[in-house]
Amino acid sequence: MDDMMTITFLGTGTSQGIPIIGSDHPVCLSKDSRDKRLRVSVLVSWNNYNYVIDCGPDFRQQMLANPIPRLDGILFTHEHADHTAGIDDIRPFFFRQGDIPIYAHQRVIKSLKKRFDYIFADKDRYPGAPAVIVNEVEKGSTIGLGNINVVPIEAFHNRLSVFGYRFGDFVYLTDVKRVEEEEIKKMKGAKILVVNALRSEPHHSHFNLKEALDFAEKVGAEKTYFTHISHLLGFHAEVEEKLPENVFLAYDNLQLKI
Repeated sequence: MDDMMTITFLGTGTSQGIPIIGSDHPVCLSKDSRDKRLRVSVLVSWNNYNYVIDCGPDFRQQMLANPIPRLDGILFTHEHADHTAGIDDIRPFFFRQGDIPIYAHQRVIKSLKKRFDYIFADKDRYPGAPAVIVNEVEKGSTIGLGNINVVPIEAFHNRLSVFGYRFGDFVYLTDVKRVEEEEIKKMKGAKILVVNALRSEPHHSHFNLKEALDFAEKVGAEKTYFTHISHLLGFHAEVEEKLPENVFLAYDNLQLKI
């Protein structure tokens, strides 16, 4: 793929975001804009195509901060609320474009249909509700988006199977605790890897900082950016100083080009 790709971090925070409501933790009180993190999501753009990975409760705010003329689709990693709760806010795109394509594991689609039944209704639709075109993602398949084939990558969030995605030289994973060797092979040769690094202490369903660093080394991308960061990881400026030279903390509204 020869086209220039732009990656925009719409949100880099954990499920509560930073600052946490009512918290007096020093990171939550930080004046550094990089320590203010909306719920995790990323925009991938190339050749006038715009795809979002995950659509959490901050989606409206993220789209106002990073406006795009058209949304070509949403890829979901898994069904947790911090990754899906903003789906109603696709309405302005729906009103301009019509039904919005979504891509997700069968289990995630089932969850969305239960929680947002009015979006998926076949008849007696509420006139203001958005509508979607459902595309089921399966392990071992590829997804044709625009002029490229996107590769789903399976990982595990505790026992829950989640999908990451490889767009050409860009790999995005979040909410990961374990990845099988066969799936790691699908990431080899990537220029940019994005993966979660929650905090320094171990966690039952997320990489901590050490695990994320070990994983980054194993994948061997030219550059790695950490996301899905909690306030417990520490101040952005202090943490980034201690990272290897090709590893960085992502922050909201950061743009990368490949």
